[in-house]
Amino acid sequence: MKFGIIVFPGSNCDRDVAYVTRDVLKQPTRMVWHEDGDLSDLDVVVVPGGFSYGDYLRCGAIAQFSPAMRATAEHARQGGLVLGICNGFQILTEMGLLPGALVRNRDLHFICDRVSLKVERTDQPWTQGYVAQSVITLPIAHGEGCYYADASTLEELEAHNQVVLRYCAPDGSVDAAYNPNGSLHNIAGICNRQGNVIGMMPHPERAADPLLGGTDGLALFKGLLNNLRAEAA
Repeated sequence: MKFGIIVFPGSNCDRDVAYVTRDVLKQPTRMVWHEDGDLSDLDVVVVPGGFSYGDYLRCGAIAQFSPAMRATAEHARQGGLVLGICNGFQILTEMGLLPGALVRNRDLHFICDRVSLKVERTDQPWTQGYVAQSVITLPIAHGEGCYYADASTLEELEAHNQVVLRYCAPDGSVDAAYNPNGSLHNIAGICNRQGNVIGMMPHPERAADPLLGGTDGLALFKGLLNNLRAEAA
């Protein structure tokens, strides 16, 4: 299993992801500079958090045109696995790999916190390490993490079970009081119809080592590895 992590000017979570894939999970990992358009050696592409190109214009607006992201789109079209975290999620929506958009937080403040999340799906490669409807805790750090989509898009997301994670209360109830940024339907993460592309605002890579105070994010990466190993057996 070989991971590729896209690196933009302004990325600040790329090394965090590499620490998990390369050092914790001992998987081959390549840092992919944004001008590199060859991803043919990779099994999984991760678009990390940060401030790609300084978030000029708006988050992800410039990054979507990079050679690495054009290659990521082709990787996804061929069924390859893609994970977008925070700014990576913003980029994936900008380029249409995932529906909707991420806009300014409800209270117009940058939020850095830990949040409770309900795992809505466990039947895809990314989430098989979790128990359905379980509650996990992951960090968030964003100023534009409010998920928005029109009514028809939201209806389709729900109908096709594309919501992967929702902000929730510690007991798992989906409550507006525990929605940190105003995301519609308390959406924290979604996938495409095929399930090979996932985007999420919370940071699983920042909850993958006991030294960081939690390991709920590690299950996402371990579940993916176990799924692919089972398929290869």
